[in-house]
Order: sequence, then structure tokens, then C-alpha cells
Amino acid sequence: MISPDLRGPSLRAALDALAPAARERAVDALLGGGDVPADEPALPRGCVPYLPCPIDAVLRALDLAAVGPGDVFVDVGAGLGRVVALTHLLTGARAVGVEVQPGLAAAARARAAALGLDAAAVDVVTGDVADHATVLATGTVFFLYCPFSGARLEAVLTTLAALAQTRTLHVCAIDLPLPPAAAAWLTALGPELGGLVVYRGGPAAFTSG
Repeated sequence: MISPDLRGPSLRAALDALAPAARERAVDALLGGGDVPADEPALPRGCVPYLPCPIDAVLRALDLAAVGPGDVFVDVGAGLGRVVALTHLLTGARAVGVEVQPGLAAAARARAAALGLDAAAVDVVTGDVADHATVLATGTVFFLYCPFSGARLEAVLTTLAALAQTRTLHVCAIDLPLPPAAAAWLTALGPELGGLVVYRGGPAAFTSG
């Protein structure tokens, strides 16, 4: 059992001391995990049903993107808010999730509140990410655990490309090949590992010559 009072490096050290399976159980206990709920009728066509992301992949993503208190971490397809809550507890970054299924989003907000995290620290908004451009506009690190593909993914990457012309962004993609044309502004920070690739892109990617 991990103390609910742990934060930052102390929490990370406690997680790192556990074997992978025990780490998953510890995070579920810390964040109030449980059975995965059935998907709702609100799940749009083309979106992937909710499945919790492996904690080891989350930790690697936070490391590779060097997430810190000055970041705004955006989880596209936040589900029960596991990733956003853990990200804030580990890094101090503001963490915002976008979740299309209302029941999941409400449960995620309730979990954050139960941890004593207000909306300024952790929030999960309900709806299609296409309708939440203002959320994307605040982000510096974007986490995508295979929420969708095709035209939806291309649209999100196009939005992020516009933002990257003014500041550096990181995109953490898990089990999600990015379409080459829409992701041409991104550079992988290393090889794929466990389905995870972390990319970086910024103004230099749009400078010709």
C-alpha cells in the first residue's frame, strides 16, 4: 500500500520499488481504481472503448517528455482520469483530460475531488476533443493512448501543429501510429518501447532552409 500523502519524487520512488503488477494494483488503490465500466452509447463511431493505460507506459512518457510543474498535460481520451491524477501527483503539472463519455468524465472528476485535487490542478472535461480547442490551446504535453485514428487523429495533429509554431510541444502516443503527413512536424525522441513513442515539435520544425 502506498501512502496517499506521497507526492512528487517520494511517490515515484515508492512506485519504482514495486514490480509491474504490484505497481498497477498500488495505483488503483491510490486513485480508487476498480472494474472497468461498460462503454456508453455516447461513444462516437471511430473512437476506441475505454481501457486503462499501463502505468509503466505513463511513467516512461512523463520521463521522456520531462513533465514538470510548468507544464499543462492534456490526456485525450481520459477515461476514469487515472493518468491525469497520477501525472499531477508525480510532477505537479496541471493535468486536463478530455473524455467523450459523460459517465467516465464525471467519475474522473469525482476521483480527483476524493484525492483533494481541485479543478485548477486536475480536471476532466466532457465532450469530443474537436469541441475543446481551448483545452488543446493551453497544453504543452499531449497524451494519446489510442483514443481514435483516421480523420479525428489527423484533425488533432493539425491543431497541435498550429500551436507548435509558437512553442515546443510533446506528444506521447501509445499504440498509435501517427499519420506521416499530419505528424511531419514531430521528431521522435527515441525508438518505440512497449507501444510508446514520445515526440517533440516546435517552431524550428516550420523554419525552411
